[in-house]
Amino acid sequence: MSVAFRRDGDEEHLEPKFELPIPPGPNLVTARGKAQIEEKCGEWEAAVAAAPDEEAVKSARSHLRYWRTRAATAQEMPVPDGSCVAFGATVQFRLNGQTRTITIVGHDEADPAAGLLAFSAPLPRAMMEAEAGELVDFSGRAEAIEIVSITV
Repeated sequence: MSVAFRRDGDEEHLEPKFELPIPPGPNLVTARGKAQIEEKCGEWEAAVAAAPDEEAVKSARSHLRYWRTRAATAQEMPVPDGSCVAFGATVQFRLNGQTRTITIVGHDEADPAAGLLAFSAPLPRAMMEAEAGELVDFSGRAEAIEIVSITV
């Protein structure tokens, strides 16, 4: 019999389900970020227990695997001393004539709208290890960013 006439089941026609992607690189976290990861683990454990059907259970388990992996690989970073831009620091800077403030955090804690940027984003990477008053290059422009202040 030809393979064209064989039907093993409906499963082969379903869209594949993929795991949530884990950001590349180390899983650096602040103390607040670590607490958020642990909170997410608890939320998804409760979601698995309360799921109304098998599809919801599969989805919740996928999220739970992601958050458990993030909890297992989390590397809590020490609080910076504020002498230079570092992971966990809050930085006030001037770019294109505008003064802005960001806090450098881990991937899972990042929320750009709230001023929380992941350490691997281009802006924080450009500012790392700079001191207050220093000018740093950014986006192909020399001395594009002025570090105004650094707090912890």
